Amino acid sequence: MTTTETVPFRFFPLQVDRTRRLGPSLVRITFTGEDLKGFASGGRDQSLSLFLPHPGQPEPVLPPLDTDDLYAVLGAWRALPADERAVMRSYTVREQRTAPDEVDIDFALHEDGGPACRWAQQAAKGDRVVVLGPAVPANTGVRFQLPTDADSVVIWADETALPAAAAILEWLPADTRAHVHLEVPYAGDRMELTTEADATITWLIREEGAPSAVEAVRGTELPGDAPYVWIAGESGSVKALRRHFVGERGLDRRRVTFVGYWRKGLSEDALREVPDETQEEA
Repeated sequence: MTTTETVPFRFFPLQVDRTRRLGPSLVRITFTGEDLKGFASGGRDQSLSLFLPHPGQPEPVLPPLDTDDLYAVLGAWRALPADERAVMRSYTVREQRTAPDEVDIDFALHEDGGPACRWAQQAAKGDRVVVLGPAVPANTGVRFQLPTDADSVVIWADETALPAAAAILEWLPADTRAHVHLEVPYAGDRMELTTEADATITWLIREEGAPSAVEAVRGTELPGDAPYVWIAGESGSVKALRRHFVGERGLDRRRVTFVGYWRKGLSEDALREVPDETQEEA
């Protein structure tokens, strides 16, 4: 069996320690667990897979996790009855701390939200989950990769990508020039963001009639001569922004990272069934 030290991703059984409402559209859930000693987030937009129980289940239903063969485990999970096997959704590590070992995940809430949204709204201390997350900080779950020659950063994110954008801002080196556009449903979703970067942050509030994603950035100048662009959120907006930066602005497509976190009208399960260019890095 491959040793856990060489495996980039592992399963981590966790439990809820506490929850905190950040605004109308976000709730932060803090998880703990003995296995977090082996958890190693790469920061920025580090992603993970969260396995949740169905209503009435005490914990998520998964095959035995006593192997490092992740493909075998995931194959066995998919073979379980859909109404019994754990619900799996993708999320960002908002923050990892040690002493004590804790991980924060911020959940976007919607009135017509899916099973993860409903679970997060009801989550309580002691609730059990399983995470497929990083065991080494250098892993493929970190999409934000700042080129060495980049002199500035452009970020666009909606509420689903706000936790990742906030973590990226905390990571950015001091004095990095950054133009940041954050689209959220309500004015109450604005929050204080920490960064040492020279960042201009624009909040786009949908209840106040915020312009579309492309309209919001079209009239702004790029902050430098060699910018790096990171855009994430609803797939339609992400694709339109990518076309704008590459097609209209003429940026090298390799300097534009774009990730579709969700698509209007589709669940995450359905989204995996549909080819979508926003799931690939430019």
